[in-house]
Amino acid sequence: MVPATQAAEEQKPAEPGPDPELKSWRCLVFYLCFYGFMAQMRPGESFITPYLLGPDKNFTRKQVTNEITPVLSYSYLAVLVPVFLLTDSLRYKPVLVLQGLSYISVWLLLLWGSTVLHMQFMELFYSVAMAARIAYSSYVFVLARPAHYQRMASCSRAAVLLGVFTSGVLGQLLVSVARLSFTALNHVSLAFLVFSLALALFLRRPKRSLFFNSSARGPGAASPSELHLMNPLPGLRAGGKRVAALRAAVWDSVLMRMLRELVHSLRRPQLRLWSLWWVSSSAGYYLIVYYVHILWSVVNPTEDTAAVYNGGADAASTLLSAITSFAAGFVKIRWALWAKLVIAGVTAVQAALVFLMYSTDSIWLCYVTFVLFRGSYQFLVPIATFQIASSLSKELCALVFGVNTFLATALKTIITLVVSDKRGLGLPVRSQFLISFVYFLVLFVAYFSWAMLVILQHSRRGRHQPLPVAQELRRPAEETVQVLSVKDGAFNNLEPKAPSLAPEDSMQATGWAPEEQCQQPKAKS
Repeated sequence: MVPATQAAEEQKPAEPGPDPELKSWRCLVFYLCFYGFMAQMRPGESFITPYLLGPDKNFTRKQVTNEITPVLSYSYLAVLVPVFLLTDSLRYKPVLVLQGLSYISVWLLLLWGSTVLHMQFMELFYSVAMAARIAYSSYVFVLARPAHYQRMASCSRAAVLLGVFTSGVLGQLLVSVARLSFTALNHVSLAFLVFSLALALFLRRPKRSLFFNSSARGPGAASPSELHLMNPLPGLRAGGKRVAALRAAVWDSVLMRMLRELVHSLRRPQLRLWSLWWVSSSAGYYLIVYYVHILWSVVNPTEDTAAVYNGGADAASTLLSAITSFAAGFVKIRWALWAKLVIAGVTAVQAALVFLMYSTDSIWLCYVTFVLFRGSYQFLVPIATFQIASSLSKELCALVFGVNTFLATALKTIITLVVSDKRGLGLPVRSQFLISFVYFLVLFVAYFSWAMLVILQHSRRGRHQPLPVAQELRRPAEETVQVLSVKDGAFNNLEPKAPSLAPEDSMQATGWAPEEQCQQPKAKS
């Protein structure tokens, strides 16, 4: 006879072991974040301009300012749309490999190129790498279940920021403490880039994407996107000219419907306001970021490489940008009423900082003003992201941020052509910063006048207007679903929202969508 206690022990169910799916997901997150961290490890990036102006390359400041650097704006505008479309149609991994190859090409040309034409090709490859940053921010969400989106967003964003910060600090330590030459520092950067390319080769290729491959769904994948629902012929199989023609016609119809919905969405005042800010402010911001290293070489024309602290300044600006972006999530005001005044205030601060950079002869003041300038811009980026995305569908989010970034890049390119290029005015870098100061001053006057007009109209009514749905920025704890993420520099990037994918920027806005992150409520009308 079996004792009662023994029988109870035998009837007790076995303790469940570790969930293999959860373990696999954790390994995937770790690998993706490690790749994102290593892809940012370019310690020589902050010292490219002094390297070009130094005895290693011996280019003149006029060549760097008016012939080499402007190519970055032109080529970025040219490759932006093709890279975005390739990212979605090729399902991310090939574009990540392309990004790694582009970065390696940049540093190969930096090390062994000797002419202005070589450096212009270097800028071309650099623009391809910048445009391809959207692939990582989109890719990290495609393989995860919707329940893991928010945690994935936090991990991937932290990995990128930590990589940028560590890269700047490492570069500064190697230059100032180890007294490494700029050439040796670029060899170190090249080694990191080769390693990150090797990591990209082992990434898993997703089976679905936002637009072209949204119907290729795996286990646990998101439900069909709104584009899929709009498609009247979802069951068409590839093959044959007739089927291909029908698919092309359907795709054109989908795009036309999205464009019509986009035009209809522009009736929302908050969408117009923040899209206008995105275009105008991003253009001015990247003009400063592209040319500030040249300005530092004018303010501090030293031949002692150990006295160049560009890496430390870039690392500090990255850290402050992360802090201000996080702090923006805790700002709760009536944005429909005060948004224009807040934008005007931040723009006034930016104009003052640009003027200080233009007028000062102190390199340390230049560093501090640049750090504050980047932090002020990144403070508004997540606010703009949420205000734009909160009332749009997932596909329209991608389209709106894509259009905004394209328009900002086009505006930046026009200003570069007129002000910086030798075929235009060909101004020296200090004069360009004076033009940028006037640009931000004009923006401040426009936004401030607009804000005063809105406040006067509101005071005459004698009561608060009810705000549109989802136009108050919520605290991060109150937001339930991750939608978008924004980067510095640069076109900024695609991130998803349950149940399917939507766009993200990056820390340095330079992709189809922004780099900083915002979240979107589940319940919307």
